[in-house]
Amino acid sequence: MGSQRFLWDVAKKSLTLGLITLTVADRYGSVVPVRGSSMSPTFNPRTSSLIGSISDDYVLVEKFCLEKYKFSHGDVVVFRSPLNHKEKHIKRIIALPGEWFGTRHSYDVVKVPEGHCWVEGDNPASSMDSRSMGPIPLGLIQGRVTHVVWPPQRMGVVQSRPRPEGLISN
Repeated sequence: MGSQRFLWDVAKKSLTLGLITLTVADRYGSVVPVRGSSMSPTFNPRTSSLIGSISDDYVLVEKFCLEKYKFSHGDVVVFRSPLNHKEKHIKRIIALPGEWFGTRHSYDVVKVPEGHCWVEGDNPASSMDSRSMGPIPLGLIQGRVTHVVWPPQRMGVVQSRPRPEGLISN
């Protein structure tokens, strides 16, 4: 009898802790790995295409920005791919809804549609971003990256970049 009660108590506490953890991760923030070199040197600065990542960075993603889509130029965001919703990407916001933007690597001028943003990786040579996927719907954004939390020697705040030079005033 005593062991059944003990197991029931452990099961209830585990379920409660699991629900609390799930709620916090869903509403407030979570930690996600950054794989690949598309955001190098901001993340994974020692990535080699031949051997893969020496050490993936893990980042803190806050979700308070999703309440009213409060984003700024230079914010690093996590979003689901518009081409494959099972994939997540981490890129930097270059232009916000309604802004005109001159692309860096071509002579195109793009107007970002309302409800979308333009994102690019810090390492354009190996980044699949808005240059190939087009503007990203704000509804696919899952949060803003605020800190690197692992590895210990890279812990710190993720810096936002100033307004890009390709942005054209409205």
